[in-house]
Amino acid sequence: MKIIHITDTHLVPAGETLYGLDPSARLRRVLDDVKHTHPDADLVVLTGDLTQDGNPVAYAQLDALLADLPMPVRLLLGNHDARDNFRAAFPQHPVDSHGYIQSMMEVPGSDDRLLFLDSNSTTEIGGRFCPERADWLRETLATCPESPLTVFIHHPPVAHGMAHFNNIGMHDADVLMEILRAHPGGVRHIFFGHIHIPLTGTTRDGIGFTAGRGCTHQFRQDFLNPAPDWVAGVPNYAVITLTEDLLSCHGVDTLDAQTIAPATFCAGP
Repeated sequence: MKIIHITDTHLVPAGETLYGLDPSARLRRVLDDVKHTHPDADLVVLTGDLTQDGNPVAYAQLDALLADLPMPVRLLLGNHDARDNFRAAFPQHPVDSHGYIQSMMEVPGSDDRLLFLDSNSTTEIGGRFCPERADWLRETLATCPESPLTVFIHHPPVAHGMAHFNNIGMHDADVLMEILRAHPGGVRHIFFGHIHIPLTGTTRDGIGFTAGRGCTHQFRQDFLNPAPDWVAGVPNYAVITLTEDLLSCHGVDTLDAQTIAPATFCAGP
């Protein structure tokens, strides 16, 4: 299975900019490349902060930008999103029994499952995985106890090393991680956004994780600075390949890079 991972698009109404950038143009550049380079992808996942402030007009723009993708899309909420406005704009998008934007998907031809989780908290920048969401996850995982999981969420449920987010990360990450660690089928990987820098790692008990860079604005990697600079960076996304034997993630961040020379074919030994 091939999955395109995009995060932190931060769309604003047409004609507006964010830190001098046009988030819609950034996302359009990414989606055009996905359609051209990866038309065989099985799924596109956007892990939250879809909009800058939950504006209904921005959600309408997102809907229009995604309309001609040839593959299905899963959308998640971040702290900049508004759940009610999102649901009004995407009424057919999967939700759980409490209206949270979370769901599980089977991987065709495999026992694997993809989990899409909602960490949006309406009263704070940091994320929450409240008792209702936790109960849904336990009940859902009980239906497939032996299935390996690949998880998508906005807020990182693991240590991220960025001082800026020390007080606005996932406030109850232990709740989520306890449920995931108890799952007999194991967790293959967790993908998230929020921190606007690339990050990859493995927990002590073997759960891998990866953060996307942010499609629009990104942070300078000044890890210990609680107020680092925003930087323009480049439009980017990731290509996740999921097979029975391997999970790989390629970061794509050379869409507009300067070509300096063509490579020659290497015939090998």
